[in-house]
Amino acid sequence: MLYSTVTPAQKRERFRELLAAPQIARFPGAFTPLSTTLIQEQGFEGVYISGGVLANELGLPDIGLTTLTEVATRAGQIARVTDLPCLVDADTGFGEPMNVARTVQELENAGLAGCHIEDQFNPKRCGHLDGKNVVDTATAVKRIHAAVAARRDPNFVVMARTDIRGVDGFDAAVERARALVDAGADVVFPEAMADLSEFERMAAAVDVPILANMTEFGKSELFTTRQLQDAGVSMVIYPVSLERQAMGAMERLLTTIREDGTQQAQVETMLTRKRLYELVDYTGYNRFDSGIFDFEVPGAPEH
Repeated sequence: MLYSTVTPAQKRERFRELLAAPQIARFPGAFTPLSTTLIQEQGFEGVYISGGVLANELGLPDIGLTTLTEVATRAGQIARVTDLPCLVDADTGFGEPMNVARTVQELENAGLAGCHIEDQFNPKRCGHLDGKNVVDTATAVKRIHAAVAARRDPNFVVMARTDIRGVDGFDAAVERARALVDAGADVVFPEAMADLSEFERMAAAVDVPILANMTEFGKSELFTTRQLQDAGVSMVIYPVSLERQAMGAMERLLTTIREDGTQQAQVETMLTRKRLYELVDYTGYNRFDSGIFDFEVPGAPEH
């Protein structure tokens, strides 16, 4: 009921444990607090919050238009309802080194377990789009230095994302990743790897865990968790999968209403009223203090 009783500090400790474990950690992407409830219920290890998804939910493309306040607010709403550690996409840190430092502290305040900072120019581009530009190594390193120096909880994970693979090739990505690790990055997120062998070579090239981005319609094949784990990947994200699935279902429903004049043909595919009430825990709220906050949950068993 209400919010998670697991503290942000405990979630950050758990995130560190997951990164150090031999099993790959799976972080599906949540776009609402309610979708986060499903991720936890299904037994996943953590929750990912995509900057692209947050932009899309505001009706914006993923080109660096969202603000720190918007991202921290939504990410905090997601993080506070789950016992799982949440990793958030902080784009380029919303500015240069001092802005990066503030970003990290705002995300700590919001209850996040970690964030990743990337090495693109502003305005940035989705990592699987063409036409990206990356900053020089010195600028990328300053961002990570600032993020590491700013955090107050040493367990808050500072992850470095590099998009240089799609610009200058794989060898450049390895060189950039090593520089970011030397700057203090806890994890490397090498974006748009071409195949499993590149993940394997990247994992061997750095002394920190690496993350794989299994986004649909991107540059990488959708490898299984077993394939990625065998290649040395410690963590995998599915950033846009839930949003794409949900939006597809909504589009189909609206088409049905427009064409049939009723939603009846889609009702069987919908989440039932009973299931929705389970996810938002109506019964738990009802038990909290029936003398003050009393209501009946339709279909709930009597206690």
